Amino acid sequence: MNWYIKQIYIIVVLSNFISLHAAIEQDTCTNNIQFAIGAGIYDITGPVAEQGMMGYGMLDQKTEGLYQRLRARAFVIESPCNGRRIAFVEADLGQLFLGIKQEVVRLLKQKYGSMYDHDNVMLAASHQHSGPGGYCTYAFYNLTTLGFNRRNFNTIVQGIMHAISRAHNNLTSARIQIAQGDLSNITVNRSPSAYMQNPKSERDRYAGDRDTQMVVLKFNSTSGKPIGLIDWFAVHGTSMGNQNHLVNADNKGYAAYLFEKDFASDYGPQSFVAAFVQSNSGDISPNKFGRSGGFGLQGLQDVENAGRPQYQKAKELFNTSGAQVHGGIKYRHTFVAMDSIDINPAFTDDKPHKTCPAAIGMSMFAGTQDGEGFGKQGITCSGVSELFPTLGCSLVTTPCQGVKPIALLTGNKKPYPWTPQILPLQIFTVGNVAILGVPFELTTMAGRRLRETVAHTLEPIGITDVILTTLANGYAGYVTTYEEYQVQRYEGASTHFGPWTLAALQQEYQKLAQALVENKPVPVGPIPPDLANTIQLSLQTGVIFDDKPLFKNFGDVKQDVAAHYRPGDRVEVTFWGAHPKNNYRTQGTFLEVQRKEGGRWVTIRNDNDWDTEYHWKREGIAESLVTIVWRIPKNIAPGTYRIVHYGDWKSGWDHAIRGYTGYSSEFTVG
Repeated sequence: MNWYIKQIYIIVVLSNFISLHAAIEQDTCTNNIQFAIGAGIYDITGPVAEQGMMGYGMLDQKTEGLYQRLRARAFVIESPCNGRRIAFVEADLGQLFLGIKQEVVRLLKQKYGSMYDHDNVMLAASHQHSGPGGYCTYAFYNLTTLGFNRRNFNTIVQGIMHAISRAHNNLTSARIQIAQGDLSNITVNRSPSAYMQNPKSERDRYAGDRDTQMVVLKFNSTSGKPIGLIDWFAVHGTSMGNQNHLVNADNKGYAAYLFEKDFASDYGPQSFVAAFVQSNSGDISPNKFGRSGGFGLQGLQDVENAGRPQYQKAKELFNTSGAQVHGGIKYRHTFVAMDSIDINPAFTDDKPHKTCPAAIGMSMFAGTQDGEGFGKQGITCSGVSELFPTLGCSLVTTPCQGVKPIALLTGNKKPYPWTPQILPLQIFTVGNVAILGVPFELTTMAGRRLRETVAHTLEPIGITDVILTTLANGYAGYVTTYEEYQVQRYEGASTHFGPWTLAALQQEYQKLAQALVENKPVPVGPIPPDLANTIQLSLQTGVIFDDKPLFKNFGDVKQDVAAHYRPGDRVEVTFWGAHPKNNYRTQGTFLEVQRKEGGRWVTIRNDNDWDTEYHWKREGIAESLVTIVWRIPKNIAPGTYRIVHYGDWKSGWDHAIRGYTGYSSEFTVG
């Protein structure tokens, strides 16, 4: 008995010590405005030719060149008051799949030990639809890319890792400000009929059927030097349509490019970094009047029309005196089996419900106005029953999935599901600001409900702002409200885990938030399989060898430039080239525009600049034609210019890859 009483005494003492430590930490951090912050950026572009693109799910949409390089943008933030740090990364990707996060964390542990883990690292995708695919370890997302591309996967992982390492190395004393403003004229709700299913009393609380608020976290060193910013705004990365074949980061990447140009970023080790992050954009499109995004010059214009206002609003907020962020850093992370969550009636219709094994609805294949597929949206079980009254809907759905006629069960495939069942849920608090990492695309109202649930829970510890970071740490489709789900438009049909998925998320994120309030740990949860190191199917072809016409060299000009151009003209030159898969030229370039200055050539543009284009085309069996375009700005300085092409060819004899350089003739602009 004495032993038992002693153990109880020890537990009580320890409990009091933990509570006292938490109270001391809270007091120490309450008025803290001092942080250590570092920023880093790195290239993750990958294969710009003959690689299926990620986003629209079109078999015939393969990369054929480059408008703009893709980047990973990282921030490491530490609070000296409690010694905790986080790493936040925005990547110019269609989705941030779980396999990427798992591999990045593994490499971080190898390099930094226990300093970084799943708990304090958040990776998010900008959700552009114009990048190379094949980097998911779950089969469904690789179907239209003809399987897994390990080299592209590794390029993304290494790029994110390099960005975090740069941010880690750049840590400096800094402060954070938060600013918010309205940007209301560049988006539309692409499923307004679904949004209207939400209760009128709820809809009446908001100005419209889309969130138009932009939130900016601004980072300046204590010496006054700008470090970077993180910008959140809800808009799909679909300004470029599904007929585009040139890699680019769409409207958010364009906004980041403009912002970073203002600070002369060279994308080197100590660059200013501007991350434009996705929020609850599941039903939000940049394409007005019910049309899809464009391609070619129209696509470029559409990207600018949605990207430039984001840049301008972010710049306005960056230049204002925002509220000082104060407090310490905390975080909670857990893995959740999303296919089997028992949901408390407090989050549903006052009845207990459960989530379902993942399934895709028929209307998912119809696509949206941003990129139409086949079939039509809005197919529910009642519609199927009308077509096949003797069968009803029992053969094409499960009671758990409700009104959704199932086109494909992805959660029951063997040996591994085709879409993830175990997903990561995460909350960061940076002072009085909370950042939710959500591995889904949330519709406008779904995001509002989740944000409100967490904000209410975190209010007792002084959290004033709750920010949604979607497509974070993993990806498993969409999440709508229960009411939106009932009409089975594209977003509802793409809600994998059934009609009560949002309620399940509200419940699970409330648990994370409550753990932060009570300063308690949370369970790690079920560990998802690491599929990157399993056998991954790939039907993609590599480069066997490169060839060229007889008596020609790689880099020779096939179609040269004109002798003279005016500002606003389009310069075009075609080279006998090689396949860009031989060398992604990571952190490099496939082209340069050079100006003659005092007898030497000075580079003024490369393949990341918005007014240049790199086009690749196969000629015959193994020959390549590379066309480089420069759309001359109207404010360009008059002078003598030339275009340079850099490439790498693969020998059919020794399989060695060798670099080459091609030059256009000189031309004048004026």
